[in-house]
Amino acid sequence: MDGWGANTFGQLGDGTTTDRATPVAVTGLAGAVLTTAAGGGHSLARLSDGSVQCWGNNSNGQLGDGTTTSSATPVTVGGLSGVNAVAGGANHSLALLGDGTVRAWGANASGQLGDGSTSDSSAPVTTGGFPDTVIKVACGGGHSLALLNNGDVMAWGDNTSGQLGDGTLNDSSTPVAVQGVANAVDIAGGSGHSLAVLADGDVLAWGANGSGQLGDGTTTNNPHAAAVVNLTGVTAVAAGSGGNFSLALIGDDGSVQAWGDNSSGQLGDGTTTDSTAPVAVQNLASAVSALSAGSSHSLALLSGRTLQAWGANGSGQLGDGTTTDSTSPVSVTGESGIVSLAAGDAHGLAV
Repeated sequence: MDGWGANTFGQLGDGTTTDRATPVAVTGLAGAVLTTAAGGGHSLARLSDGSVQCWGNNSNGQLGDGTTTSSATPVTVGGLSGVNAVAGGANHSLALLGDGTVRAWGANASGQLGDGSTSDSSAPVTTGGFPDTVIKVACGGGHSLALLNNGDVMAWGDNTSGQLGDGTLNDSSTPVAVQGVANAVDIAGGSGHSLAVLADGDVLAWGANGSGQLGDGTTTNNPHAAAVVNLTGVTAVAAGSGGNFSLALIGDDGSVQAWGDNSSGQLGDGTTTDSTAPVAVQNLASAVSALSAGSSHSLALLSGRTLQAWGANGSGQLGDGTTTDSTSPVSVTGESGIVSLAAGDAHGLAV
């Protein structure tokens, strides 16, 4: 497993706090890594034995090891087993267990752990109140999302911009139903907005929209789920926990559409102009099979299991050996055979 980009908190897991413009190996992992996820300044790995390890920023307990001490090498999340998936927010983390229940740890000022409190936790707590089995989890900046087996979506935590989608601006420390979303197949959370892909390939978005990240042609916040314009055939979406833009993977041809903030070229259309409607990412080397979004950069897994990235690169988060922003995709150096990827605020991870 490798990491690159910002390393202020040790989020690359190489035992240092030195930024890296090309990938370096994560050291000290306790076993084989199946999938990875990234938060604002921390990283997560799901191991083959169903346990989870984390590293990087731990100011709110987001590493889950019972402390608030940051770590430049992996530490084990206490009391977790049988984990099927992990997700990282700005300063909190989620784990989906094999039985369809959810555990959360880290920052909780807005209720983003979903345990009915607003107290941070440096160890996993149970997120409650789901009427059906959870099959996917996602984190925004200070909010969390769950996709249920019946296709409904629930959300909890920060709701300042309507990112919980319940029609209010009230934070919630327990899950609430996102109104108007049914038959969803994928979810994603941004800094203050949320996304859902429906079974028919349409995309709904809600929450903050100051940069056009809802893709509805406006810059008006919306606490109700509304359709992203001019977008069909989508199979997956991505948005970073620190980001104000959105990405969508088109299933038929593996192309990518993007919208919202483009100040660093993170939409990949060759410009730095924000867009309130989807635009095509240009010059991808081949079809894309998976996406991840950081604060201001984007990361794509190509059909040949190599990586490309675009957008902000001040910390080397594009992994191309430079610190120069790019408005179109560049290759991440030396990465091949990749099966899982993740983008943090300003770093990248690959397994």
